Amino acid sequence: MFILLALLLVGAAIGSLVAAPFIKLFGDSGMDAATLISYPIMFIPPMIYASVKSRNNSFSYQGLALDSAHVAPLGWLVCCALAILVTLAGNLASEPLTNMLPPMPEWLEETLGSLTGGNFWLNLLCVSIMAPFFEEWLCRGMILRGLLGRKVKPVWAIVISAIFFAVIHMNPWQAIVAFILGVLFGYVYYRTGSLKLTMLMHFTNNTFALVIGHIDSLSDYETWQDMLGNMFWIYFAISILILGLAWLAFRKIPLQRSYGNCDVVEPLIGKE
Repeated sequence: MFILLALLLVGAAIGSLVAAPFIKLFGDSGMDAATLISYPIMFIPPMIYASVKSRNNSFSYQGLALDSAHVAPLGWLVCCALAILVTLAGNLASEPLTNMLPPMPEWLEETLGSLTGGNFWLNLLCVSIMAPFFEEWLCRGMILRGLLGRKVKPVWAIVISAIFFAVIHMNPWQAIVAFILGVLFGYVYYRTGSLKLTMLMHFTNNTFALVIGHIDSLSDYETWQDMLGNMFWIYFAISILILGLAWLAFRKIPLQRSYGNCDVVEPLIGKE
């Protein structure tokens, strides 16, 4: 886990070096292209490391599948609908905690604003497609699955992977929301084994922020409370209710093993 984090930082440094010429040549207009190039580069070192380790381990050790599909008795349609609702509810329910933080620095606010308020299609590719794919692969597919495979108690595995998810955002304003959503994503992965579902949840969260940032009448709102006004606490209570009902619903999916519903992959040596 720490090696993956270190390699992610190495990848971020390499991505910044590759992107620097675009910013130098084109200034602010080159930021979108720089982000589009540097973001996937950041994940190349940990992906190479994970691929080599996985290939080596696959010959001798029992493992867990990266993506499984245990959705019965709910079914895919219900699971997808619940995943979307849980994500939006978790985002809203986290706001009282983020409101306790001091105001976000202006430079960080501008940086995050560029990810949701710049060129829509480039941002959609980075924020809604690449981020869910790469970050879910790392935080749920590698970290959480690895911890569950080592028989770490599921609650701790989910919490540790959520902390990792929060840390890679590298600022407390995003980290609080990332931790709460990371717990929700982790629980869904633990109950279903489906990385596709957690990618859908991640896609929902990021795309919602992106769309809001491109609606002129809503783009000036910085928080849910600004948007909802006096109705915020009613929606907060509804969000908590949704989270509770979704937890009960996903509990109906029977666990194949005590460490979750990721399918077991047998070692290659010994197979006929």
